[in-house]
Amino acid sequence: MRSEPWYDRGKMLFSLRSRVEMYEKEKAAMEGLSHKIYLELEEPTEEDSRSSWDRIQDALREKFGQVLPSLAVLQALYPCCEDSGWKITVSLAYSEQGWRAVRLEPGNTANHHYGYCADLGSTTVVMRLVDCESGRSLGQVSVNNRQIAYGADILTRIFYCKDHPEHLQELTAAARDSFLEAMEALRRATGIGPESCICMTVAGNAAMMHFFYGLDPFCVFASPYALRTTHFPAYDGGALGLPVCGMVYSSPARANYLGGDIVSGVLASGLDRQEEIGVFLDIGTNGELVIGNQDFLLCGAGAAGPALEGGVVKTGMRAEQGAVSYVKLRDGVFHLTVIGGGTPRGICGSGIVDLLAELFLHGWVDIRGKFLPEISEKIQWREPEQEWAVEYAPDLWFYQSDITEFIKTKAAAHTMVEYLMRQIGLTMDDVGHFHVAGAFGTYLDKESAVAVGLYPDIDRDRIVSEGNASLEGAMYWLLHRRTGQRMEEILGKMEYIQFGAVDDFLHLMVAAEALPHTDLDQYPTVKEKLRKLSGRSE
Repeated sequence: MRSEPWYDRGKMLFSLRSRVEMYEKEKAAMEGLSHKIYLELEEPTEEDSRSSWDRIQDALREKFGQVLPSLAVLQALYPCCEDSGWKITVSLAYSEQGWRAVRLEPGNTANHHYGYCADLGSTTVVMRLVDCESGRSLGQVSVNNRQIAYGADILTRIFYCKDHPEHLQELTAAARDSFLEAMEALRRATGIGPESCICMTVAGNAAMMHFFYGLDPFCVFASPYALRTTHFPAYDGGALGLPVCGMVYSSPARANYLGGDIVSGVLASGLDRQEEIGVFLDIGTNGELVIGNQDFLLCGAGAAGPALEGGVVKTGMRAEQGAVSYVKLRDGVFHLTVIGGGTPRGICGSGIVDLLAELFLHGWVDIRGKFLPEISEKIQWREPEQEWAVEYAPDLWFYQSDITEFIKTKAAAHTMVEYLMRQIGLTMDDVGHFHVAGAFGTYLDKESAVAVGLYPDIDRDRIVSEGNASLEGAMYWLLHRRTGQRMEEILGKMEYIQFGAVDDFLHLMVAAEALPHTDLDQYPTVKEKLRKLSGRSE
């Protein structure tokens, strides 16, 4: 078994290269949510007895207008100003009311200008520390969302909170503690703590943001799906129990199942500014889809299922140490890549897609995903589970029920795209790029995803792995303050369809409940691979 880095497969190169170029191009034009301004002020005299704060305000007025000082800044004026000889650095954070002074430091610390951006997911919290002067990432961590202790899925957590305000407080505290854990991990890695960070931007789905702000989340699940709010003003970090010295900002939501994470992801992908029509797909337990360009954005969301995240696969696990992330089948032998090397403990989402693609292409399962036991002795009847399974690693089995759940999930994703394309009267030939977001899409092999029907069979260069687009959008906002207005423009273009309310959606899914599809002509490259691997000729 190989132990090569699980990410070293060239899948992020296009996305990362394009994003680096974008940041370099716009670096000179960065006008972020925060500033650090070094001032050399004149000392008070009998002739000029302006107050300490008035001296600072007068120096800032031309560029920033009326600046409101926090109480902490007023309390720090003495002895900071006198001791530094009136050479000070003021940290400013933007709010709906204008600029606020949130920190005062002696001397010139303008080059030590930091902020956080975060993706608040139901399973993990991913946080990045950013140098707001250069626009560079200084470090990134991923920690488990501590809300998992109250339910692995969001719906369980929602019902745990229903009519129990004290339970909601527990979920809010768990989210806060997850952020604190991430901040501490970044401090250990970089030496920079939250007290040095002026701002933080957060992107998450509607339910997670309701939990984060302590709002009853039952409206996300129950008709008429009217959220408590789709927008959150900028709040002082202290009000949220976070030691950020400035403000916390959250991406707005469009609907109950189309949250700020998707708005942030569309922002990062640039879909809303392109002339060509593109597809943006973020798939996990839920699937969120946006099709459009600079003129329109047609959106939909619905349940997909946890199979892609390893949630219902018997030996499934998160993409962490010991997870099988890459699978190839050669001469009847599985060749695996294991995250971190060593003995495999289970299989993560990218490995699941690889495994199923290899089983199908080599004829170990049929078009319905049913095992063909006569093909290999590795396919065995498992008496405890009463079903067929294949041993892909020593004492690790992939079961018939695992395949069934996966096919339902990928069928939902395929049907979402197909339905929205029909709504606008287009086909994939009319689409420029197919953007796939989320950690799952980042490390997924494109050929495997096409082989099982998760991705359309188009030129692979048109399939773009966006990585954690939610986090990238949050970082972009941190560095470009006017992005807030752009997100409002995105929301204004969005026409939303809830797939659960589409009468014939389940009927449409039936056609996609095959590998890669009941209509194999939709997948010509897969059809050709099957022909070559089986030794058949037309």
